[in-house]
Amino acid sequence: MIKINIAEGRAHFSRYIESVERGETVTICRRNVPTAEIRPLQRPLRELRPVGIDRGMEVPASFFEPLPDDVLAALAGGAGGE
Repeated sequence: MIKINIAEGRAHFSRYIESVERGETVTICRRNVPTAEIRPLQRPLRELRPVGIDRGMEVPASFFEPLPDDVLAALAGGAGGE
């Protein structure tokens, strides 16, 4: 992280923007007290991610079976593990 005072930032603004473009954070201070930060933005994804689940994914039949009583009791806040 780079810390600069306002006058330094004005004098060499383009140098600090280049640092930000390389991934660094620049903290701007007024009389050595931090007041603002300039940090890099997240870069947009290069390709769109697919929406939804995988088309080839299969859910096993056991997924739809009822849960065992001890698991249901634990989820309900019961004493299932004692």
